[in-house]
Amino acid sequence: MPDSRNIKRARRILSFDYALKRLLRQETNYDILEGFLSELLGRHIKVKNIKEGESLQDNIDDKQTRVDILAEDADGELIIIEVQYQHEIDYLLRVLYGASKHLVKHIHKGNPYSSIKKVYSISILYFPQLHHDNEYIYHGKTDFRGMHTNQILTLTSKQQRAFSKIEAGDLYPEYYLLDVTNFNDVAANTLDEWIYYLKNNKVEDNFTALGLDKVREILDYDSLSPAEQCSYDKAIDIKLGWESAINTAKDEGRDEGKVEGIAEGEAERAQLQEALTAEKAEKAAALAAEKEKADALAARIAELEKQLLSKQ
Repeated sequence: MPDSRNIKRARRILSFDYALKRLLRQETNYDILEGFLSELLGRHIKVKNIKEGESLQDNIDDKQTRVDILAEDADGELIIIEVQYQHEIDYLLRVLYGASKHLVKHIHKGNPYSSIKKVYSISILYFPQLHHDNEYIYHGKTDFRGMHTNQILTLTSKQQRAFSKIEAGDLYPEYYLLDVTNFNDVAANTLDEWIYYLKNNKVEDNFTALGLDKVREILDYDSLSPAEQCSYDKAIDIKLGWESAINTAKDEGRDEGKVEGIAEGEAERAQLQEALTAEKAEKAAALAAEKEKADALAARIAELEKQLLSKQ
């Protein structure tokens, strides 16, 4: 019999989107978000404040499949963090629009262009649409390269001092797409540990990534009051029900598409058969006409040969 003292009980951790909505906006909990951003961006991030994104809703009954917040770091740079469960065909363009909108929104009329803030757009995606081999983290940024030399354009020394950036593209928005559904659950580094949590709502005991210690402490389901647990369970049930409805609609659409596809295929085959039959009939008629001409020519030749022999 195994020693019960060595059996680890998997603790239930609150989902990241729920935490974004209700917990991480409290200044005392910024270190969780700071840890995640520091691991992702590869440098220490200090969050100055958090603002609600346009799609963030407080009503627990909202069937919203997207959650977002806007954070500002100590350097004044803007970080858009979005969690999305439902695939939208134009979501990449919406991500672009969101970053562009905040660029314009945070420069006031009459201010110099140098006051434009750097924007990082981070999308945590829970739908299998980005899969390419085993990749699950995508990073996009603007590069200015010479058409002849392929060299990256760097800022002048004066610009580097003014903007604390090296390359010209560093002034432009950057995008991170985290396709957590494609993660294989093997945490090879501290960023993977965060991806593991985002996918599974679990934090293993040996994880050491920045912020995950606070995740264990603050986002532990068992540490919530009974009322908070009830609220969380209701939110998860609503989300799962909404996702199930979406998946059911997709399955029904696929089934209807299959039926329609079969009918369309049969109709197309019938049309092709009809065209083939008509083509065969046309070719047969052409061959018959050619045979008739050949027979007439042969008869004419025979008649001429007969006349030639009679003259001899």
